[in-house]
Amino acid sequence: MLLTIPRVLDAGQLARVRELLSSARFVDGRLSAGQHARRVKHNEEIPMDARELEELNRLVMGSLVQRPEYQNGALPHRVAVPFYARYTEGMGYGTHIDDPVMGPAQGRYRTDVSLTVFLNEPEEYDGGELVIQAVYGEQKMKLAAGDAVMYPSGSLHRVEKVTRGERLVAVTWIQSLVPDPARRELLYGLNQAREALMKHQPDAEETARVDRAYINLVRMWTQI
Repeated sequence: MLLTIPRVLDAGQLARVRELLSSARFVDGRLSAGQHARRVKHNEEIPMDARELEELNRLVMGSLVQRPEYQNGALPHRVAVPFYARYTEGMGYGTHIDDPVMGPAQGRYRTDVSLTVFLNEPEEYDGGELVIQAVYGEQKMKLAAGDAVMYPSGSLHRVEKVTRGERLVAVTWIQSLVPDPARRELLYGLNQAREALMKHQPDAEETARVDRAYINLVRMWTQI
């Protein structure tokens, strides 16, 4: 399931994020890449010991976790500390699949869902589209600043080369309670129907049935 989440960050939050990014030190993004991705990755990232990260994470992740689309779409169990990436002219990220397991030895997590938050406006750069190969064809994503997109980590994807300006994003990965992407998509749709029924027909027998089905499917498919 490819799911966009609009306005994760508001204008004030974005302004502060951009201020922090402008003062941060960036290093070669290949330092954080796996063996295959290192060959096709060409960007810059803020190192994990940067002083700006604590506030950046509080702004970005603090807003993201409050969004029901994120909670219901990802069903998060473990969430990675985001990477903050910059693509300047000539930089891109060739076609790849995210590593299946990431994190330090004492904090490994499986990557089920990949998520990108766009941190500057699309008119500030040319190129730089996130291209995801979904079952219904290639999807090109170049969203407004503050918007996010989630997609299965097993999807082939790439970032087109930037030809003007710079592209700024935050990227994170989620280990889901429900690893299978098809099941997560089914649960997301079922939960939308469930919430609509609870709002408009809270006492109906059909509402109770859908609610029970959703809860028990989550119970059946959850892996902890």
